[in-house]
Amino acid sequence: MTHGISIPVSRAAVAARDRVATGAGRIPWYVWCCVAATVSAMIGGIWDISWHKTIGRDTFWTPAHMLIYLCGVMTGAGCGWLILSTTFRSAAPLRAASVSLWRFRAPLGAFICAWGGIAMLVSAPFDDWWHGAYGLDVKVLSPPHVVLILGILAIRFGTLILVLGAMNRASGPLRDRLEWLLLFVGAILAGGALSAFLEQTTRNMMHSALFYRIIGAVVPLFLVAAARASGRKFAATMMACATSLLLMLNVWILPLFPAEPKLGPVYYKVTHMIPGQDFPLLIVAGTLAIDLVWLRARSWSDWRLAAAGGLAFLGAFWAAQWPFAVFLNSHASGNWFFGTHYMPYFVPPNSDYARGAFSVIEKTRAQFWWGMAAAFGAAILSTRAGLAWGSWMRKLRR
Repeated sequence: MTHGISIPVSRAAVAARDRVATGAGRIPWYVWCCVAATVSAMIGGIWDISWHKTIGRDTFWTPAHMLIYLCGVMTGAGCGWLILSTTFRSAAPLRAASVSLWRFRAPLGAFICAWGGIAMLVSAPFDDWWHGAYGLDVKVLSPPHVVLILGILAIRFGTLILVLGAMNRASGPLRDRLEWLLLFVGAILAGGALSAFLEQTTRNMMHSALFYRIIGAVVPLFLVAAARASGRKFAATMMACATSLLLMLNVWILPLFPAEPKLGPVYYKVTHMIPGQDFPLLIVAGTLAIDLVWLRARSWSDWRLAAAGGLAFLGAFWAAQWPFAVFLNSHASGNWFFGTHYMPYFVPPNSDYARGAFSVIEKTRAQFWWGMAAAFGAAILSTRAGLAWGSWMRKLRR
């Protein structure tokens, strides 16, 4: 259980303390360290998926793996030092802006990041053993991958908390810079959470209610929370654009590098890296709808905002993604821009994904429409949870 120590001080002392804690006009080093770690894991994760699609898991010591685990090393070392220095130095700048856990003191985000770093490093030998026991290429959500994903999410969440603490203690230009950094980390966090469902959100799944339930349950939670915490107009749309741009760069850049499969069976002649993820979903349509609704509904209660926002988000996303999925499953999208002609070497040619066919998940119309009703309900609840989370984050200073 965490708790802070409340010491009566004057307003001038509080202002002076906060200036010190936020680096007197500079973004604190520990924030940059954790942001760099999240970027390392993001690039390494996309690269690793591309490696599996193109080459197969030939060894643990791939450059992509090293980038992923560098994230754990950076946050473990950086936040570990921050925790120890804040605990044992009575004059540490962040001591008054910290929480206590097991007699150690540090900002809340540092503890979360440190746990995430430990989880990531623990997952490494477990993952290597798992592949040796059950095959070099396995499902995304294998037990060691789940531990790794949880560790990465914890680091991203902890980084978000560190940015928020510094942002809420800052003012003026420094706060503006930290708000932009908050949106960047929020975009990475949302994209990372959605990537855990890669196998359920491929283009052959985009006419199923399951696909929309996943989007409705996952995306609003993170983007709405970060948007409310920042307080900026069109914050959710800006984060969706950032996530989309990162995924488009993955489609455009990775195929420039030569590579070939080392595992079998090989169904396609692959000569260059396959993008780690497909062309981005049109999340931006949903976030733009939710931002426009909220511009006209600032005085509404959170539940009314959640209902209007959740319905607007999923409705606009559905309207945009449904016909776009038809295009993605056609030959017209098989070009360098959309990249649907890139095919992982192991995908069977008779699969729905390879044939450009929509998988039938719901067997009847009734099942589909009940599933879509559940998707809208999930979007409303996810939006409401995001609003509550964002309101809590706006108050966070430690």
